[in-house]
Amino acid sequence: MLAVVFTGLFLAGLVLGTVLAGGEPFPSPFGETGEIVAYFRAHSDAVGISGALQFAASIPLAVYAATVSARLHRLGVRAPGATLALAGGLLAAGFLACCGLVGWTLSRTEVLELPPLVRALQYLAFATGGPGHVVALGLLVAGIAVPGLLAGLLPRAFAVTGLVLAAVAGLSALTLLADGAAPLLPSARFTCLGWLIAAGFLLPRRRTRTEPLHRTGKEH
Repeated sequence: MLAVVFTGLFLAGLVLGTVLAGGEPFPSPFGETGEIVAYFRAHSDAVGISGALQFAASIPLAVYAATVSARLHRLGVRAPGATLALAGGLLAAGFLACCGLVGWTLSRTEVLELPPLVRALQYLAFATGGPGHVVALGLLVAGIAVPGLLAGLLPRAFAVTGLVLAAVAGLSALTLLADGAAPLLPSARFTCLGWLIAAGFLLPRRRTRTEPLHRTGKEH
């Protein structure tokens, strides 16, 4: 349910921000400075609300990371996977919180009077909420998928899918080097969110122990 709450808050920030902006999408950081500044000045309320909701979404994500790491330990996972899940989840939450706070800052009138500052802050919001958040989200997925596969805690096909999604999320870091890699961000982000929701329901609360096959003195 934590993953559902996190995803709901994150999507609410995107949808509500777009609706309040009259359907105008959030500007690309690679666009013209004049158009970018004009958008933030015209839709400062939408930008502020969207940033606040993204910040709020980071809290259940951090709790999810701590909870899933504790559950993996409780299920007997002693490999680095549980720690990787915790580290990835906390990093993803931290980057998203930073993105939300920077977005909220971009709604302030004083900031909007300085176009170079607006451009710099938008780059920061993109870097933290884009590659930073998505790559770390992939680490969270990998930290669950690897022990889920090796210890049989998750269905094999589902765990393998998680590893593939984690790899795509890692590749989204290429966005920092090439604008053409930008489509990797939404592809990895939303599929990882769906995977994390499913993993939260599929991951068992306790590990089932296999009973001995022979108890009559006829053991081989």
